[in-house]
Amino acid sequence: MNQYEKPEGELVIQTIAMPADTNVYGDIFGGWLLSQMDLGGSVLAHRVAGMRTTTVAIDSMIFLKPVKVGDRVACYAKVIHEGRTSIGIQIQVWVVRMQDGSLHHVTHGKFTFVAIDHEGRPCSIKWK
Repeated sequence: MNQYEKPEGELVIQTIAMPADTNVYGDIFGGWLLSQMDLGGSVLAHRVAGMRTTTVAIDSMIFLKPVKVGDRVACYAKVIHEGRTSIGIQIQVWVVRMQDGSLHHVTHGKFTFVAIDHEGRPCSIKWK
């Protein structure tokens, strides 16, 4: 069931699904899609923390529809939690189908990023 009618959050990454990223059935691998979400989430996490961040958890992820070759894949992200060292980010993926230009919500998930210092240790975020 799709709980979203339109994308929520800011556009953090956009790309085209290519044939090299497909499984034997011709759909885009879920792992490829997950990596796009992680990249997009890290864009927002770094921007809001103002420092180095890394993914520490994928708290949930739901695949709703397959992504097809040629789809324009767009990741939207918004901060849903501000912790002392961590940032919770909701990431939605929407595609525009190449065949007809229709918009589809294909997946969403909750990712947690943590701020780290130059030695890779968690450190406090100075929230504005």
